Amino acid sequence: MQERYSRQVLFPAIGPVGQEKLAAAHVALVGCGATGAAAASLLTRAGVGTLTLIDRDFVEESNLQRQVLFDEADARESLPKAEAARRKIALFNSGINVNAHVADLTPGNIHDLLAGAQIVLDATDNFETRYLINDYAVEQHKPWIYSAAVAAYAVTMNILPEETACLACIFPEPPTGTVETCDTAGILNTAVNFAASIAVTEALKFLTGSHSKMRRTLLSGDLWTNEWSEVSAAAPRPGCEVCALRDFRHLRGELRPHITLCGRNSVQIHEHSRPVDLAALETRLKPHGEVRSNQLLLRFTRGEHTLTVFADGRAIVQGTTDPALARSLYARFIGS
Repeated sequence: MQERYSRQVLFPAIGPVGQEKLAAAHVALVGCGATGAAAASLLTRAGVGTLTLIDRDFVEESNLQRQVLFDEADARESLPKAEAARRKIALFNSGINVNAHVADLTPGNIHDLLAGAQIVLDATDNFETRYLINDYAVEQHKPWIYSAAVAAYAVTMNILPEETACLACIFPEPPTGTVETCDTAGILNTAVNFAASIAVTEALKFLTGSHSKMRRTLLSGDLWTNEWSEVSAAAPRPGCEVCALRDFRHLRGELRPHITLCGRNSVQIHEHSRPVDLAALETRLKPHGEVRSNQLLLRFTRGEHTLTVFADGRAIVQGTTDPALARSLYARFIGS
């Protein structure tokens, strides 16, 4: 193991003591898509001892252009990303403890899933979850790092509760109107890896005791046009609903919809939290369409719609952006 990290230990800011701190560290990573896969690889290759991975989605062929932990076999099997990431990490660093959770992060499970982590890295694709993480982190006095990438654009910010601005200080309300996504604007894998590299570097600073070296700005830039911006996040905003007033609306679940659009012409239904017998469901659905399943999920295709059902009852309905139709298909084939 000493040889594995020898080049990193030569870096004076880490050294042998810092490497020992990394081995004892626990990082939670919310999202195992593009940014998350890159961040997970970097963290585990750096020797972070325990990694908690949380992701609600499964691997598809279109992911392979930028999601570095996955391969064609994962896409063919529609493996959940958290589990596929855990398996890949075990191949290149078997000494890392990886807790993989195929789940949607919600107010009901966030305290359990993020317990024990020293720092949380955001690799999600939606502000709903980011505001939830922000509420939780401020409540628990736990640092987290916001990251995002779309097209050639990347953005990241460190949130150190009671010291820096939180997400709600900079963005009091979630974006409204049309928001660009990978499905509408595309994405460069270089933008993803840039965001992940910055975020992981900041996490390594925190975990090895270089707290004072952590950036106190919202950093954003376009790798294609070379336009860059930094906004100070050095101090909390007076009157911030979250930091100052400690009003955790997202943590209470008041603003959480039960059905959400999740890109790629899909709707996620996560109002049902109940165990599903996937084997029994497969038997029931086979007369009605094409069914593929593994121990973690089931995919049912009927006409132009595909329902991916997870063991906790959550489902992603592909082929529509109409929540009413998605709910109808779920009720018809899975049960209400």
